[in-house]
Amino acid sequence: MNKRPLNIMVAENDEDDRALVKFAFAECEVANNVHFVENGEELLDYLYHRSPYENLADSIKPDLILLDLQMPKVNGHEALKEIKGDPNLRSIPVVIFTTSKSAHDINSTYNMGANSFIIKPVTYNGLIQTMNVLAKYWLEISALPLAPR
Repeated sequence: MNKRPLNIMVAENDEDDRALVKFAFAECEVANNVHFVENGEELLDYLYHRSPYENLADSIKPDLILLDLQMPKVNGHEALKEIKGDPNLRSIPVVIFTTSKSAHDINSTYNMGANSFIIKPVTYNGLIQTMNVLAKYWLEISALPLAPR
């Protein structure tokens, strides 16, 4: 079980979905730091400490990334490919969190190194249940890579 607060990055372009995820994590009493970015380009800027995230104190390496696939600028496939292709980032677990049920999306993201693929629930109660399971597994049961702080 993890003893320290974890940093969770959520890459989601839909404002309503970001709010729902935020509320669901709060409802699940996830005592971790949850950060949001609106697209894959912003996620990569955060991970590489590029403008506006040059200050390392403002952009700590995430312990877990929830990644939507359908985003503007840099989509989830492109962001995942970049993350898993970089030796400094590839150990960060990436959970695809999307509305897509496409076998192509599922297979291609696993082939690119995704650690899990979750289809977004259509109800708020379903989202809360999903966040509870996700939090329990990734934040309590699994052992995440230790990042230097």
